[in-house]
Amino acid sequence: MKSKKIAELLLEIKAVFLRPKEPFTWASGIKSPIYCDNRVILSHPDVRKEVEAALAKMVTEKYPGCELLAGTSTAGIAHAALVADILGMPMVYVRGSKKDHGRENLIEGRVKSGQSAVVIEDLISTAGSALCVVNVLRDAEVNVLGIASIFTYGLKKGLDAMAEADVTNFSLLDYDALIEVALTKKFISAGDVKGLRAFRDDPQSSNWQNFLE
Repeated sequence: MKSKKIAELLLEIKAVFLRPKEPFTWASGIKSPIYCDNRVILSHPDVRKEVEAALAKMVTEKYPGCELLAGTSTAGIAHAALVADILGMPMVYVRGSKKDHGRENLIEGRVKSGQSAVVIEDLISTAGSALCVVNVLRDAEVNVLGIASIFTYGLKKGLDAMAEADVTNFSLLDYDALIEVALTKKFISAGDVKGLRAFRDDPQSSNWQNFLE
């Protein structure tokens, strides 16, 4: 599925919400003109079917040697399970921290040394959660082929972190394509575009708001 169609679907169900003149506050304290919650996809069967099918196609085309899918905790777990079901492939997920009882697992499910895996992530910003999964799998001697995600902000911090970890990511939708569709469909105005792009280039600064018209 083309990224523009994915953008239309996510904007329509408000999995991605653009509000440049009334910015959101992220957990990090960053003032953001965009909020993305791809868990909303799970509540819309028609959109869910389209997105998971597109993720499955991406995995088979970009990572033909994939033998295992690994979801990020927690948002990537459901998407990984749905894509694994489509592909008839085993799936695991990696916990954010070890259990403090039982086997104290970090990886829930079975992995084998030498298995080739793809990490399924709903959203790439700084790439921290996805790279945590990559590192845990590598410690378990799993061959991580890369990441398949629904949306990426394309933030420099995330791109640099993935490059340093020698990890490839493919996303169904990126920030530039989202802005283009949002403008065409009148979710934003032409005066918002410069500010939205300035945010992506330097999210730590609130100066992006000065570019709004």
